[in-house]
Amino acid sequence: MSEPILSIQNLDAFYGDAQALFGVSLDLARGELLALVGANGAGKSTLLKSIVGLVTDKRGSIYHSGRNIISLPAYDIISRGIALVPEGRRLFPSLSVEENLLLGGQVGRKGQWSREAVFDLFPILQDKRNQPSTSLSGGQQQMVAIGRALMSNPDVLLLDELSLGLAPIVIRDIYELLPRITQSGLSVILVEQDVTRALAFANRFICILEGRVSLAGKTDAFSREQITAAYFGT
Repeated sequence: MSEPILSIQNLDAFYGDAQALFGVSLDLARGELLALVGANGAGKSTLLKSIVGLVTDKRGSIYHSGRNIISLPAYDIISRGIALVPEGRRLFPSLSVEENLLLGGQVGRKGQWSREAVFDLFPILQDKRNQPSTSLSGGQQQMVAIGRALMSNPDVLLLDELSLGLAPIVIRDIYELLPRITQSGLSVILVEQDVTRALAFANRFICILEGRVSLAGKTDAFSREQITAAYFGT
């Protein structure tokens, strides 16, 4: 079995005196889409932020391509090939759509994702390339955020609350593009509150409850009742 592209071992994370993650462990295989599910406040976003170095008070190990990156700053982690699409998109309002995308490419990693490749994935962005990024609809802004991350040519893509605040038809359209992204060889961790939708697209899932892994495995290995119990702690 090949070495996982990302391996997290016994991760604890803290915000001041408050502990948010307790001994979390997971492996992400190359080319895999892993769903990370759980209720609000479970620790999902904290886990993603810990991976990319935005949460700095943490203990344990985070291995990327065999190297422990837990003590590296965020800019080093991004340059090594891990990209985060943050909850709420976090676009730069003073920049156009195209400028936001080009900012993602400043990492300088080689790969298949260019401005043209992103426009091919999201054609509407080419039409709106010169518009302020925050003048777009929520769904289009999410496309910009995904495109910006892809422009860094990562080998691990972290998607935080991909469908949050979007209309159902927009969510459907974005999810239908996920296979094209993963087929390019990317490994993806998808944070999602909509368990049904996440499990429909993922190879495996991990459920987080109050900062701990409450259930993990292949998406078809557990009943809906077992997953619900792990989600809510019932």
